Amino acid sequence: MKHYDIGIIGGGISGIMCAFELIKHKNDLQICIFEKGNSILNRKCPLTEDKSKKCLKCPSCAIMEGFGGCGSFSDGKYNFTTEFGGWLNEYLSNEEVMELIEYMDKILVEFGATTKRFTTRTPKARELGKICLQNDLHLLQSEVKHLGTENNLKIMTNIYNVLKDKIDIKHHTEVDNISLENNKYILNTNLEKYCCNFLISAVGRVGSEWFADQCKKLNINLTSNQIDLGVRIELPYEIFSHITDEVYEAKLHYYTKKYNDLVKTFCMNPKGHVVTENTIGVLTVNGHSYSDESLKSDNTNFALLVCNKFTSPFNEPLKYGKYIATLSNMLGDGVIVQRFGDLVKGRRTNEKRMQKSFTRPTLQSANAGDLGLVLPKRCLDNIIEMIYSLDNIARGTANYDTLLYGVEVKFYSARPELDNKLETKYPNFYAIGDGAGITRSLSQAAASGIYVARNILDKLTPS
Repeated sequence: MKHYDIGIIGGGISGIMCAFELIKHKNDLQICIFEKGNSILNRKCPLTEDKSKKCLKCPSCAIMEGFGGCGSFSDGKYNFTTEFGGWLNEYLSNEEVMELIEYMDKILVEFGATTKRFTTRTPKARELGKICLQNDLHLLQSEVKHLGTENNLKIMTNIYNVLKDKIDIKHHTEVDNISLENNKYILNTNLEKYCCNFLISAVGRVGSEWFADQCKKLNINLTSNQIDLGVRIELPYEIFSHITDEVYEAKLHYYTKKYNDLVKTFCMNPKGHVVTENTIGVLTVNGHSYSDESLKSDNTNFALLVCNKFTSPFNEPLKYGKYIATLSNMLGDGVIVQRFGDLVKGRRTNEKRMQKSFTRPTLQSANAGDLGLVLPKRCLDNIIEMIYSLDNIARGTANYDTLLYGVEVKFYSARPELDNKLETKYPNFYAIGDGAGITRSLSQAAASGIYVARNILDKLTPS
């Protein structure tokens, strides 16, 4: 049985940054990343060449799994804020979180990231914030860096090429079970057994169900997080250009008048593309955008998500989200797209009506359908009200031909009980990133990995 000083389950941004920080300061450590998916050099979705085809539901999704995690094929938006993107500031101060994010950014720049940032602090952005407030919309304050889908992939590849010579990275290696023997962690995988002194769970969204099951077996208390459920909006770039040209990604929050529910914009992609993801076995929708002008579209897309926080007796938000997504897959044979005008009129968008649309969908494999048969009425009411509210600051959002793709679900993993070092009740067993339910962005996920690496280094350094 192979022994390691440190085992990291998951090769997403949190696990990568953790390994990088560890080996940077103590290069004699025996470290292994156990990754279910492929090497970054071999990750390729079969649909890359033909976007009109349906998702093949591969056993290991090349978009969601593999070195770099699902962030590798995102458009690389890194937010510099503690206002959103996770809950790390429940474990350490806002100042410490920001220091970690800035430190992470220096690493990305070292590997090729741009230094350009968009900010909500310019005079034009502040005026935009004022207009939002006048319409009961709240623009969250942040700086954001956009790497671009193609550049983000290159940066992750550059990091991989450095790490692979310093640590072990085992691909196509799925950890089935965690056990503790003689103060060592034993990992039973689909290949063989491994042993490590320190164990870090960095499984990401894809591994959230598995990690929750492991916590239950180990009697680690879990707290159910919220789930965000909604649609992805696609409309002509010009409608939001006065916003996206200034701040790139506007994080807008709104409490509906009908239900007082929180609805928010998320993952805004100017001149971007709508894409399909295989998330925990169901097809959901997402978006990204390139930095290369020749690869950009004529549309902007963003998510509209309704925040759901369930209370007793229900404590299975992840299963609820999967159920809604499965219903969409069943009715639409994958992702459904509907025109806003048809939704408001209570009628299905069909191929004939879609052909009349001035807004052309960038996700060609989506099927015209009726989201009214998928999403709960309360959720739809909230989304429709939010669209009309956004129309006050970006005239044309509520146009008949605005496209709604469904469904988009953001699964917030159940959060294990952790101390302020992100350590479980078991010594030297840590949980980081989105899979631990403590972050919800590339920035904070990366920061959590660096933070745990520093905590481990402190333990390994004699006082």
